[in-house]
Amino acid sequence: MTDVLNPSTGETIAAVAGHTVESTQDAIGRAADAFQRWKATAPAERAELLRAFARAVDADIEHLARLEVAEAGHTIGNARGEAANVRDVLNYYAGGVERHLGDQIPVAGGIDVTFNDPLGVVGIIVPWNFPMPIAGWGFAPALAAGNTVVLKPAELTPLTAIRLGELAVEAGIPVDVFQVLPGAGSTVGQAFTDDPRVAKIVFTGSTSVGEKILAESAKTMKRTTLELGGKSANIVFADADLEQAAATAPYGVFDNAGQDCCARSRILVEDSVFDRFLELLEPAVKGVRVTDPSQEDAEMGPLISAGHLASVRSFLDGVDVAFTGDAPSGAGYWLAPSVVLPKSPQDRIVTEEVFGPVVTVQRFREESEAIAMANDSQYGLSGSIWTRDIGRGLRAARGVESGALSVNSHAAVRYSTPFGGFKRSGIGRELGPHAMDSFTEMKNVFIATD
Repeated sequence: MTDVLNPSTGETIAAVAGHTVESTQDAIGRAADAFQRWKATAPAERAELLRAFARAVDADIEHLARLEVAEAGHTIGNARGEAANVRDVLNYYAGGVERHLGDQIPVAGGIDVTFNDPLGVVGIIVPWNFPMPIAGWGFAPALAAGNTVVLKPAELTPLTAIRLGELAVEAGIPVDVFQVLPGAGSTVGQAFTDDPRVAKIVFTGSTSVGEKILAESAKTMKRTTLELGGKSANIVFADADLEQAAATAPYGVFDNAGQDCCARSRILVEDSVFDRFLELLEPAVKGVRVTDPSQEDAEMGPLISAGHLASVRSFLDGVDVAFTGDAPSGAGYWLAPSVVLPKSPQDRIVTEEVFGPVVTVQRFREESEAIAMANDSQYGLSGSIWTRDIGRGLRAARGVESGALSVNSHAAVRYSTPFGGFKRSGIGRELGPHAMDSFTEMKNVFIATD
């Protein structure tokens, strides 16, 4: 049994039994058997079952959100949005089931057509930072494409995944088509990568673990989608709306207490407006409401665990903290939002993913330097560009080596658009109109007519 703790208080809220290697292998076997039936389900019926699943999620949004607040420390407003995202993603890919079209290709001597065949059993390994939506980004297109799913939630945050599994069955998704398997990564996750009956792994988490999964999946030629680390830049040019850029910058990095691979944790500001930007940034940071995440006006909650809090705090040792916001004291894993002025571009706090409410602010002199600084990272996941010059915004967006960029906003992920990273931020794309493709193999068939 693993205790699930409330990060706001450090108190135990549940105890969850983890799967063994043997029970995981048994679940994979049942998923493999169910695959033969699920892939043969008529597209219209499969689509309606996913819509029924979406309706079940919609009816349970408040319950799911309260679970997310309790186990992950998300603010109640964000948690409701995350539960609604699962509903919306299910509906989006339900609409794709009957529109996942092949091609008819002109050839001599007959006709040539392509089919999108489902892969089989898909293993999805979900992180603790966004347990609900990231689960949905994997299982919704996988199920829509005709695969069965075994999903391993993070040990720290299994409760919403378990509830989603219950809702799937209540909605009529056939038994064993979608299974939730709590347990340790070294047990359940390892079984996913080892078992040849698992055709694909979808993993969101650290780059180091992603590398291990990629290497071990190669032994059985599993397909993989990996969404890994980030160290995203928020570039502010002198011609930007500085007031808006400064007012929104805290929410581009401190949302979910900075525990977001898309966090814009490096702010790069053109030299001529650097001092003015800092003046505007300070009240914006101090205005972030860090409090009990169950409160309706909460804007940031605690970090996930005592161990993670210690890790984030270690990045603040010996650095120049320009200013901080406020955070509760006492029980729970709280840390005030912090703004750091690095001494060098090589500082650990500049180059490594902190994954907490810490942001660095650096100067640049011209456009090319801003792009070079943004690209001076092993990661390339997200980022923002602030300018009133649309030409500059497009040039910078094309120049920055990241997979999901925003101009004059911090929007990163929409279920209708692709999401994923460059470099060591991962492999493949999730979401968007083509996500189902990565859960299928293309089959080509030629039919002779002569």
